[in-house]
Amino acid sequence: MTIRVLLADDQALLRSALRMLVASEPDMEVVGEAADGAQAVALARELRADVVLMDIRMPGTDGLAATRRIGADPELAGVRVVVLTTFEVDEYVVEALRAGASGFLGKGAEPDELLGAIRIAAAGEALLSPAATKGLIARFLAQSPDDGAEGRYAEKLAVLTAREREVLVLVAGGRSNDEIAGRLQVSPLTVKTHVNRAMAKLGARDRAQLVVTAYESGLVRPRGD
Repeated sequence: MTIRVLLADDQALLRSALRMLVASEPDMEVVGEAADGAQAVALARELRADVVLMDIRMPGTDGLAATRRIGADPELAGVRVVVLTTFEVDEYVVEALRAGASGFLGKGAEPDELLGAIRIAAAGEALLSPAATKGLIARFLAQSPDDGAEGRYAEKLAVLTAREREVLVLVAGGRSNDEIAGRLQVSPLTVKTHVNRAMAKLGARDRAQLVVTAYESGLVRPRGD
């Protein structure tokens, strides 16, 4: 199956470079290009892209607002947003993950890394570069703690079973389904079932949002290092 990719960046030169890279792959095609967030949302809806490569900082409707709109639209539930950022630690990246982005990637990433990210997102794995995402969220929350978050999440987390909560902690630790399966001595399919149930109960779009929830709720504590 060909992965349908939408490029959203206000720099035409970067879009051109991304188009050539994506078009060089036999299992991918660029179905459209957007120069701002509003256009990205409209094209995502019109073209039914599988993955949107979304720049955060765009004029007019930025990538964060666009990601929120895509994440909140039930008709676009199958569209995965991969945020492209120039900055390793960026408040907007965390907000994009909260809004429903499947993960993030630096604009300086190697071509193979970018193509791999597209494939991972399209496959529904969602969380890109787990260790990097975990580190980003941990550092940001450590810098900007939300004292009321744990109370708000207490009731929400109460709907999880003990095993789902255990799996959530391991997901937040950046572990894959196979790694979690080995740790808990269950099958990867069982882990996937627990992950999917946790996402459904917590209203999370994907694993990236599970990681954010785990940190914001206090279930997982940011490390001091």
